[in-house]
Amino acid sequence: MRRYLGRSWRGGAALVLGAALVLGAAVATPALAQTSPSTTPPDVSPAPMPAPGAAPAPAADASGLGITVTAKRLDEARSSIQPSLGASRYDFTPESIKAIPQGDQAPLNQVLLRAPGVVQDSFGQIHVRGDHGNVQYRLDGVQLPEGLSLFSNALATQYADKIALITGALPAQYGLRQAGVVDITLKSGTSDPGAESSIMMGSRDYVQPSGTYGGRSGNVDYFITGQFLHNAIGIENPTSSYTPIHDVTNQWHALGKVTDIIDEGTRVSFIAGGSSGQFQIPNNPGQTPQFTVQGNTTFNSSLLNQLQWEDTYYGILSLQKHHGDLDFQLSGFTRYSALSFQPDALGDLMFNGIAPWAKQTDLAIGMQGDGSWKATSTHTVRAGFLVQRERATSLTNAQVLPVDDTGAVSSDQPLGIAYGSDRIGWTYSVYLQDEWKILPKVTVNYGLRFDAINAATQENQLSPRINVVWEPNDMLTVHGGYARYFTPPPLNQVNNAAIAATAGTTAAPTITQNTPAMAERSNYFDAGFEIRPKDSLKFGFDAYYKIAQNLLDEGQFGAPIVLTSFNYANATVKGFELTGAYDRGPWSVYGNFAWSDAQGTNINSAQFNFGADELAFIQQHYIYLDHNQSWTGSGGVAYTVNPDSDWATRLSTDIIFGTGLRKTVLTPNDTSLPSYAVWNLSAVQKLPIKGMRSVNLRLDVINVLDSVYELRDGTGVGVGAPQYGLRRTFLVSLAQKF
Repeated sequence: MRRYLGRSWRGGAALVLGAALVLGAAVATPALAQTSPSTTPPDVSPAPMPAPGAAPAPAADASGLGITVTAKRLDEARSSIQPSLGASRYDFTPESIKAIPQGDQAPLNQVLLRAPGVVQDSFGQIHVRGDHGNVQYRLDGVQLPEGLSLFSNALATQYADKIALITGALPAQYGLRQAGVVDITLKSGTSDPGAESSIMMGSRDYVQPSGTYGGRSGNVDYFITGQFLHNAIGIENPTSSYTPIHDVTNQWHALGKVTDIIDEGTRVSFIAGGSSGQFQIPNNPGQTPQFTVQGNTTFNSSLLNQLQWEDTYYGILSLQKHHGDLDFQLSGFTRYSALSFQPDALGDLMFNGIAPWAKQTDLAIGMQGDGSWKATSTHTVRAGFLVQRERATSLTNAQVLPVDDTGAVSSDQPLGIAYGSDRIGWTYSVYLQDEWKILPKVTVNYGLRFDAINAATQENQLSPRINVVWEPNDMLTVHGGYARYFTPPPLNQVNNAAIAATAGTTAAPTITQNTPAMAERSNYFDAGFEIRPKDSLKFGFDAYYKIAQNLLDEGQFGAPIVLTSFNYANATVKGFELTGAYDRGPWSVYGNFAWSDAQGTNINSAQFNFGADELAFIQQHYIYLDHNQSWTGSGGVAYTVNPDSDWATRLSTDIIFGTGLRKTVLTPNDTSLPSYAVWNLSAVQKLPIKGMRSVNLRLDVINVLDSVYELRDGTGVGVGAPQYGLRRTFLVSLAQKF
């Protein structure tokens, strides 16, 4: 809670057995990131495997070819369990990732910004199709529980062999977090054998060494990767200056994956990873203290010293099995995350009336099962389940100032208060669906999903889903779908005891009402088409409309610990996306353009975070959501000179465009911030050094024109501080394979 962040703080066990079933159809992955809206995938069912009881083929020949083929077959089988039939899918291949600034060393959120309908925000956040968060991350098909990371990405692009963003009216296997599903297919020792090390250096004290190592020993495949990051722009600058004050970050990311092919139809895999980051909170000079503390009336806001630590660790153990017409994957998973905030003891108290030492933790553990059964030539049945137990704790020890009955500060001597919470929540999900090819060119995927939560609130919902895909010829694909969604709020919320603990102090909110955040329920409609005049050229259009009750939003109302959830009683979100891509020979071109309109009314939970006038206005009027950006665009071109030469050079450029998030002038969120466009350049030169394997020298220039653009101005509902986008930055990297 500091001036940089704007305003002061106003403030079981269950066994589920999954019947597995499904056919398969995975959307083809293009060479350049591009959209495949609601396409019916070509039949990529796994290649035939030995009949049950038949003698298995040799595990591997001298070259390991047998194991490689089996691994690919099992990868295809896993894809067939969880296809994106009827949804919109945007794929990033290794080639398309390398073409963006920083390549596979780029933060994951920066990669996703190149997809249609993805909007950038402060703290590295992204918004997909008009939702604040509500993004689900999957590693090799397993849903990763939501954590507490705010400033850092818990996952790194370097891990990914392929990345897909799946949006729209999702099939029944996707639940809980549904604005977008980020499906990451991890690298392996088979796909990326050997070792690679790289170092990236540049402006803003930027240093990022990284390394990977992968291989195979018999039936066992192994892959490990890690990176360290240090720079002086850990969080967006609260001013328009070229260099922020007090903004150093140190972070690391690591992941390991081991896979054992038991036989041609059975595979066991284990994934373990983690990340850790320390962040200085950047300072905003020229701020005026609001309180006198122990006789001190002045404080230089550029000297504030606030720190935040974020840690995440996760593990996934999976068993995959193919047997005749049946495929399934059963996984156990866990994720632990922690957040700690250290204030400036004097400065925070003088600026905000509270100096909180706070820590929050979250531990989730659970099991997920997904399966498919090719029942007949026209029906593929899929089913699955998820059960998860989560425990969230928080503890805050704070220094505050006492106030009298009128709210005036009665003493400049601080006093201590403490508050916290310890909550346990359960989530249960089960789904069943059928992919029915009713005509040779028409496929219907319909199903039901049931979700239930037992946490601060006890809620459940039965959600129907249906998608229709029509492919009249090889050039055109048309789709339409409907999905009923159920989205539970994060478990870690401020409780009434915490509000009561601040009574009679400068930290007390004006309003003490605190209705628990509720699950969002919505009806989602989606339709679109894709035209493929040539194999190398694609164009797409997709439109969506969402009607929500208790729409979940998040705001940053105090110290930069986590975002606090609240609900709008009613909301609508609508928009459309235009996409295009061309990929042939040395050329790769893509472009995306999207429009979105997200509005809500009547905040009906966590009311203590808002002022009385603000709540009264929103109760009577629809307002734009603070994260709404009307127009968003991205596009890029890549060209490889002498692609077959030892001296191959890849040149690429891209641009990110937006019309700005919302700010408050007269009424809440009534105006958008100015439009912006950020232009980037990249060049990668292959160096044929004798005795060395694949040496690449890379240069990236981010924000070539040094555009000054504001992501947030410190106003708006749930907005705590101003933040500006990254100014011009030069980065040079050298990568060597061994």
